[in-house]
Amino acid sequence: MSDAFIHFDKVSKAFGIMTVVDNLDLSIAKGEFVSMLGPSGSGKTTLLMMLAGFESPTSGAISVGGKRVDALPPHKRNMGVVFQNYALFPHMSVVDNVAFPLKMRGASRSEIVERVTKALDMVQLGAFHERRPIQLSGGQQQRVALARALVFEPEVVLMDEPLGALDKKLREQMQMDIRDLHHRLGLTIVFVTHDQTEALTMSDRIAIFNHGKIEQIGGPSEIYDRPKTQFVAEFIGETNLLGGKVTSFSGGMLNVTLDGGQAIRVASVNGQQPGKHVKVSVRPERIELGPSGEGQNELKVRVTDIVYHGDHLQVRVDGGSRSFVVRATRKAMAPEVGQEIVASFSPEQCWIVA
Repeated sequence: MSDAFIHFDKVSKAFGIMTVVDNLDLSIAKGEFVSMLGPSGSGKTTLLMMLAGFESPTSGAISVGGKRVDALPPHKRNMGVVFQNYALFPHMSVVDNVAFPLKMRGASRSEIVERVTKALDMVQLGAFHERRPIQLSGGQQQRVALARALVFEPEVVLMDEPLGALDKKLREQMQMDIRDLHHRLGLTIVFVTHDQTEALTMSDRIAIFNHGKIEQIGGPSEIYDRPKTQFVAEFIGETNLLGGKVTSFSGGMLNVTLDGGQAIRVASVNGQQPGKHVKVSVRPERIELGPSGEGQNELKVRVTDIVYHGDHLQVRVDGGSRSFVVRATRKAMAPEVGQEIVASFSPEQCWIVA
């Protein structure tokens, strides 16, 4: 990325014989919201801590705005950090917690009052100045932590699982609040999470981490609809992986015979050659039950289980070689266990993964 504001250049981090970040390259544009998503131990938090200055790279370089920062102490990097556990001072009021970074930077009293007031209003806590953290809800404490990260107008805001301790409803509200702040202030945000929905909801781009490397990086729709690897397809959202062999290439599509003998067409060619065994990713919500339109893939299946989820039904079907899942809306055809039925999906809605 030529307009990179943050750049990791072949960065590695090892703890003893264990490498947790492995020769990683990553560029982030100014004003971009990038989520680092992956399972525990995949290296995402370690990379964030190296950017913040709390860990040092074993090798490689980290730059911000074209300047190396990997040798600078944390307080000289002009970055706000929000942690999952809030990290507020329990003996200080809300005002004093938010003012702390400004006091450490030697700001004048008038500047502190002005900036703290602005920051608390920004996170809708203007009426909570004198309360202590213990007097606040989890969501309010996280807003205080966010105000403290923003109060000195940092170049970059780093967030490490900041919403992990909140209940579902509050978490979703905070997602929208942070997204709104990002848009209004033009913040550059690097966000670590293991929550797929959170990353899809909030990010400009998502980097999928696995064993210290980035398996794929792209916009939410690209990551979800066009996963490059089996790990990405299975990690973000729910998917069905159908195994089969490429038999031919025609009309810009691959013809694939599935392991159970049924044939489908796949629009993602990706340089595949006839005779190669592949895995085809199909999202459950892309599959319909019942008669389909012209040009659709159709598989004869038998319904083996139905689970009610309120707004949709999770239908498990047996397609001959293996079972897979269909997400049916309540308005769609209501199948019955044991019923023989057709499952259909578009060639454009399935994707070959490595």
